[in-house]
Amino acid sequence: MGDSSGERHELLRLYGPLRVADLRDGMDALMRHRTGSMSPSIRPLWRTRACGIARTARYLPYEGTVPTLSPEEYAKWTSWYYKEVCPYPWMAEIEPGDFCVIDQSGVDAGLMGSNNTLGGVKAGAAGYVTNGGVRDTDEIILQKIPFWSALVSQSMVQGRLQFAGKDIPVVVGGGRGEPWRRGGGGRRWRDRRAPRPRLPSRRGRPRRPPGRQGGAAEALPGPGHSARRQRQGVTSPGRPGHAAANFQFTI
Repeated sequence: MGDSSGERHELLRLYGPLRVADLRDGMDALMRHRTGSMSPSIRPLWRTRACGIARTARYLPYEGTVPTLSPEEYAKWTSWYYKEVCPYPWMAEIEPGDFCVIDQSGVDAGLMGSNNTLGGVKAGAAGYVTNGGVRDTDEIILQKIPFWSALVSQSMVQGRLQFAGKDIPVVVGGGRGEPWRRGGGGRRWRDRRAPRPRLPSRRGRPRRPPGRQGGAAEALPGPGHSARRQRQGVTSPGRPGHAAANFQFTI
């Protein structure tokens, strides 16, 4: 299939009815037991499901200082902050069928809330997932917007987050998604086995670094078998908090 709106429509049509358990069993049958699932620490706000093609964004902890201001000055500073430090340029590019995957660096701040999530859904977003916080959760649930997060937050982003990039590789819930170069009028996604770092042994021969006990030793994209199968961000009510997406990881 070509990289076109027709391909997007076909992928969504094929994957939309499937359960997470179906996809998990299929990947196991392809000997990909340790790829394709996010950490159970990424949990849904409500029992829901979503299927979409990943659109990624990354935010980092804010490195500057928060000035001492009057309430009036702070309001102006907040407007400047959203425009210059923590904008949302990726939201203007949302296409119908996108699933928004946000690497928030684990920061406890409400990057997404009831207003901007609803705006994304109106533009065609199928849902959201973040490894940070989300706020206005009562309204998001009332609006029935599919949202998975690591945290439920009180605060806004001022003095806490800064924008770092969009349509780039991100790591969320132990999985990594790597975008293909843009071309042909669409966005494609590639999965390839990244080389593991090698350390010299005492005899001068390379050896693999040991993994951590009981956790993810290294976040890697999976092998390139059927890359199209890995382009789907899919979540389901089959197990609360369990999300299968277009991310790969090794344990």
